[in-house]
Amino acid sequence: MIEIIPAIDIIDGKCVRLSQGDYEQKKVYNENPLEVAKMFEGVGVRRLHLVDLDGAKAQHIVNYKVLESITNCTSLVVDFGGGLKSDDDLRIAFECGASMVTGGSIAVKNPTVFRSWIEKFGSEKIILGADVKDEKIAVGGWLETTQAALIPFVQDYHKAGIDKVICTDISKDGMLQGPSIELYKKILAEIPELYLIASGGVSSMADIEQLQEAGVPAVITGKAIYEGRIKMDDLAKFLA
Repeated sequence: MIEIIPAIDIIDGKCVRLSQGDYEQKKVYNENPLEVAKMFEGVGVRRLHLVDLDGAKAQHIVNYKVLESITNCTSLVVDFGGGLKSDDDLRIAFECGASMVTGGSIAVKNPTVFRSWIEKFGSEKIILGADVKDEKIAVGGWLETTQAALIPFVQDYHKAGIDKVICTDISKDGMLQGPSIELYKKILAEIPELYLIASGGVSSMADIEQLQEAGVPAVITGKAIYEGRIKMDDLAKFLA
């Protein structure tokens, strides 16, 4: 069964969502991320994707206290990302209870550091964040599209030991218009053993079921839950 991973994005310690990564298109959904995490845990969710949007802007970890409160007060497995640039950032994240961390821009801009993390912390603790636009890798909060083609980029890191990849189609993210199923099929056709985590565009449980039929192992969903398109009852039934 496909693993459903709810997302909590943090700005100023609050649970928010952006549209297409635009900080100007911010909507606050809850002042208390721990409350949201407990709500997910209550319906049977086991894993959480926590994104430090302040950290992404500041280029270093910021909202580690939110991470710590969630890992101390729930049994959720948390993967944490957003602005992680140094060994010290990772040390803080792991000390505050993250089971895994996600590196995106750094994997493009400083592959030496990212590869050193795989060796130092183990590939099971490091997720590759592959943000994509027109099958090219995008970085810097999606402000910049590179010339790096998605599939060779992922293949290179897969050879280096990465087996978990969050792939976000940025044209879809926060838009509630359906995920890029054909893109995910293409990736899995090339790297079938990859633990591919689809992200962006999920608008309903039907989208999640389609991803499951396509053989996608896991999916991140945020806005569809916060906007009531996916109800907690729906999640509970699916997870049961």
